Amino acid sequence: MVQPGGGMPDMQQILQQAQQMQEQLASAQEELAATEVSGSSGGGLVTAVVTGGMELKDVTIDPSVVDPADTETLSDLVVAAVRDAMASAQQLSEEKFGPLTSGLGGGGGLGGLGLPGGM
Repeated sequence: MVQPGGGMPDMQQILQQAQQMQEQLASAQEELAATEVSGSSGGGLVTAVVTGGMELKDVTIDPSVVDPADTETLSDLVVAAVRDAMASAQQLSEEKFGPLTSGLGGGGGLGGLGLPGGM
């Protein structure tokens, strides 16, 4: 992209923008990793807690769902609760990084930096 007046973009300004964006991304990653979200299944009989960084932190199982003769149902409930929590973490990640990556041209490119060929 050519600057008004016909000159090329100021490289110092582009580098400064890139550094600011890198700092914002690092800060968002730290915040996301520290944030916990939960998911549940069986009407709350099984809950799972994961971080925004997709780390499983806790699984809680209501004793009423524990049936030694039917461990398959319990297993299914645990898997469903973990998947629910992971989906919540993924959504949180998209919400957190969406505004930051839109500055990269929306699709992860460099269009927002004003580089030649950017959108």
